[in-house]
Amino acid sequence: MDLHSAGHRRGVVCAPHFAAVEAGRSVIAEGGNALEAMVAMAAAIAAVYPHMNHIGGDGFWLIRLPSGRLRAIMAAGPAGAQAKPELYRDYETIPTRGPLAALTVPGAIGGWLVALEAAKATNGKMPLDALLAPAIAHARGGYSVTRSQARLTREHFAGLKDVPGFATAFLVDGKAPEVSIKLKQEAFAATLSHLGQAGLDDFYRGDVGREISADLERIGSPLTRHDLERYRARLAEPLHVTLPSGTAYNTDAPTQGVVSLMILALFARLGVTEAEGFDHIHGLVEATKRALRMRDRVVTDPNYLAHALDRCLDERFIAGEAMKIDRRKAARWPVSAGSGDTIWMGAADTSGLVVSYIQSLYWEFGSGCVLPATGVLMQNRGASFSLEAGALNYLGPGRLPFHTLNPALAVLNDGRIMAYGTMGGDGQPQTQGALFTRHIEFHEPLFEALDRPRWLLGRTWGAPNTALRLESRFDGNLVDRLAAAGHDVEVIDEPYSDLMGHAGAVVLHPDGSCEGAHDPRADGGAAGV
Repeated sequence: MDLHSAGHRRGVVCAPHFAAVEAGRSVIAEGGNALEAMVAMAAAIAAVYPHMNHIGGDGFWLIRLPSGRLRAIMAAGPAGAQAKPELYRDYETIPTRGPLAALTVPGAIGGWLVALEAAKATNGKMPLDALLAPAIAHARGGYSVTRSQARLTREHFAGLKDVPGFATAFLVDGKAPEVSIKLKQEAFAATLSHLGQAGLDDFYRGDVGREISADLERIGSPLTRHDLERYRARLAEPLHVTLPSGTAYNTDAPTQGVVSLMILALFARLGVTEAEGFDHIHGLVEATKRALRMRDRVVTDPNYLAHALDRCLDERFIAGEAMKIDRRKAARWPVSAGSGDTIWMGAADTSGLVVSYIQSLYWEFGSGCVLPATGVLMQNRGASFSLEAGALNYLGPGRLPFHTLNPALAVLNDGRIMAYGTMGGDGQPQTQGALFTRHIEFHEPLFEALDRPRWLLGRTWGAPNTALRLESRFDGNLVDRLAAAGHDVEVIDEPYSDLMGHAGAVVLHPDGSCEGAHDPRADGGAAGV
């Protein structure tokens, strides 16, 4: 599968797994639009990359319509009505695995439903069963275990092996699978096949919803049938910030989209003129510190925000924050709590429809709970709630958990439209900043901007490391300068590390041609028609 693909006259897609790329490319080839392609990709990626995402998780969309309007689809599920602090009285924190970790409604399918309604309004005509067919084939016939699935299963084996349904779905004779071995998700295939005929709403308010709620009750999850029936994904206006190169967009609360935009706005204020040197990397890292501190003070369920998040992108606020950045010295850095396993995918077609989509279970394999009747792997996004009274993200029935997920999209002054994003918890806004500045501000070719060595400040996947970790391909003199400036630098052994996320981008050019590229750190690529 090619990692970079350009010059397409009908459309282009990119994803972290080749099977999802092919599912999306086929939809474009058959006359479908970018939204329809993305639904096909979202289903396929759940079938072949289950450690990173599944339909028991959440999703967020940014869509640039052919009219030029930008819309977000917020498909995050709330805590169930029985998910009360008293339920966790025997715990200091919410468990990260098992039935008590599966406490929020899966929102992803609700997002697909809204996306397909939007697709019909933009001349989409593909039937749902055709969009789900590639995923059904992979889940029923078997998919090859990737390197990352095999590694993550080994690393988290102890915490997952006894979780209801996990061993049957994702272990082989009670052990972690080897790379390239074939696994099947037959119950999941049957669920997708049913949804293809009955419609996606059935996931919440039909036969599938009934089976999901019955299995959840059986294993002891606080989610109920009523929680599923009440759920609807919603359309929303995205956040945006004006930059010298154009306008960048991202999703509002409860996501950390404001962080990604704030990093770009702060960096623009620094006036850095050259890529890849100390000023570039140091500037982005220091902007990240300011943005993450702000996030940890204010971002929560939108119904509980102290003020609208666009205040954090106000020109005067950004100017004040930029003045606090020392151009030569690293600011002190506290412990950060982000973690996550996620996929980002992009699609564009020459009607002017551009899609940035992110789908996640939160941690690798989410709660680990696989529901036997439907094959749905449930997320553990609710583990991000706090059990401390008065906390910003305190657990409460119906409350939305904080999300590290944030899909990005930019409308540029030169006429290009770019959808971009990555996986990786706290690393998401950092990698978005690296990609945007390299490709847009400093004019590096798209694939080169994705291929360049990356960094991660703080932790992801719940690891306790809060250092500034750098891939080994960085120049030694730059590493020394960063350390001398006070950064707690750690050079990791790998030249291309999964810790740095699996990033990608699609670009619609002013001449109507499409370009896409994906990360060499992943198992996917880009393709178009």
